[in-house]
Amino acid sequence: MISEIERGMLGCKCLYWKNLRALPPLKQSETFSLPASIPQWPSGQGFASGRINLGELKVVKITTFEFIWRYRSLRDSKKSVSFYKPEKLPENFHCLGHYCHSDSHLSSGFVLVARQVHDSSEPALVQPLDYTLVWSSNDLSEERQNECNGYFWLPQPPQGYKPIGYLVTTSPEKPELDQVRCVRADLTHKCEAHKLVIAAISDSLSIPLFIWKTRPSDRGMYGKGVSTGSNLPNGGTNDKQFWIDLPRNDQQKTEFLKRGDLESSKLYVHVKPAFGGTFTDFAFWIFCPFNGPATLKLGLMNLALTKTGQHVCDWEHFTLRISNFSGELYSIYFSQHSGGEWIEAKDLEFVEGSNKAVVYSSKHGHASFARSGLYLQGSDKLGIGIRNDTARSDLFVDSSLKYEIVAAEYLGGLVVEPSWLGYMREWGPKIVYDSRSEIERLNERLPLRLRCWVDAVLRKLPVELSGEEGPTGPKEKNNWFGDERW
Repeated sequence: MISEIERGMLGCKCLYWKNLRALPPLKQSETFSLPASIPQWPSGQGFASGRINLGELKVVKITTFEFIWRYRSLRDSKKSVSFYKPEKLPENFHCLGHYCHSDSHLSSGFVLVARQVHDSSEPALVQPLDYTLVWSSNDLSEERQNECNGYFWLPQPPQGYKPIGYLVTTSPEKPELDQVRCVRADLTHKCEAHKLVIAAISDSLSIPLFIWKTRPSDRGMYGKGVSTGSNLPNGGTNDKQFWIDLPRNDQQKTEFLKRGDLESSKLYVHVKPAFGGTFTDFAFWIFCPFNGPATLKLGLMNLALTKTGQHVCDWEHFTLRISNFSGELYSIYFSQHSGGEWIEAKDLEFVEGSNKAVVYSSKHGHASFARSGLYLQGSDKLGIGIRNDTARSDLFVDSSLKYEIVAAEYLGGLVVEPSWLGYMREWGPKIVYDSRSEIERLNERLPLRLRCWVDAVLRKLPVELSGEEGPTGPKEKNNWFGDERW
């Protein structure tokens, strides 16, 4: 399915802007590419072929553009975005809308163009009946003399059809009707505003301009866009019983359980569709037998806590988002305790000479990060919080070689799930530490002027630092069925 735009938002990947004369159009050399060439995928169902068949529609990813217009921020002249029209469309493919991109970032975005697969009484694509001018920069002409104006046009579709994107021109005359196509409504999904990219607000503007990044409203395992498989299986509940506990023998605790065995380790992969089937997510799950004690950072001081933060077992993960058009890595989601972040491919660190991105796992905590260094759970400004330290070492697992695909529900039973994946109880015992007392004893040794700051930060620390019920398995996590946290 294709995501439709809602009134008042621009359906495009976009960022910032500058003066038309000062900034040239985005050059092809400024486009981001992976460090190494991708492998030659075997022939099959169209993966990485550059095209995706959506049933009644076939779509192609376009990454080459013709420059149209640039807008710079009224509040910050160093910020600007440029608007482009897709070019070099394959035969019989049609534009669905124009593209917007930041002038301060390497280009890694794209737009979709589409063609109808077969004729029908209700065609999948039609020309609009008319256009509505939703915004223009005419009101800025006095402030920006000698700059051409930009005009934003929303296609007006026939009944039963939806516009997918806007057209941008430098002329007040409406675009030709054949410049864009609208999509039959039952072949679309709604999208929602995600992050504000730039806002044009001024006393001289009668209508302000807001440009947003958008995302599908329906995300996760059930937001696959094209119906290709069965629903997830049901069964099992968490009755607070647990599977794994620490052995009583101290040597066994240290040598065999807490340290784990990297030589025998592997990652467990959950494959699921993303963004209406135009991407595929590979969630790599990692089982860690033990979570070590935390270290508290107080400015220049680092205080190792004896038990606070310890618990048996951890299930952590990171997720690769792969383009179904090209087979290229688009971004990685780094899970970090109760949250996480998406990092685009252009901002990742790669193993030299390869497309293998580096994922750093924090010492004792297993949170994943894109770069080495120190990450604080607390206040970076005050330098107070729990340390998450990452660094390169000879302790690593090559997840491109040591993995097992354990689930891909949307493929309709093609992947047989291992029995342990259906274990819905907890994987370790509940352990409660008197961490508050431990930290308060440390706080009492600080100067009075620091104690109130420390107290304020400590109140915001995650509850798992004071002990935790054994973690549940991957299927119990919200992102198994849904999308990653944004």
